[in-house]
Amino acid sequence: MFVATCEIDLLLGDVHSLKEKRAVVRPIMGALRRRFDVVVAETDYQDLHRRAQITAAAVSSTAGHARDTVSECESWVAARPEVMVTEVRRRVFGGDDEGVQ
Repeated sequence: MFVATCEIDLLLGDVHSLKEKRAVVRPIMGALRRRFDVVVAETDYQDLHRRAQITAAAVSSTAGHARDTVSECESWVAARPEVMVTEVRRRVFGGDDEGVQ
């Protein structure tokens, strides 16, 4: 079993409050869950209204499939016009070697 994670740092566009931030971030997270069958959470910058970090995690029997799934998530988020991706960190865990790349 392998688990791949992808932490995506986002800069939000015309957002002036935490309520507006939720209106942008929640639909993105919901779409990732439905479209790619991954677990998604907002993992940082909860108190800042123009920044967000979301993390997607995929579980698979192969490292390649898990890695491909989170890469697709990253590409999909990067194509969203309402956000700008500022940084991405990907990791794969599992198998005989922890921290498989």
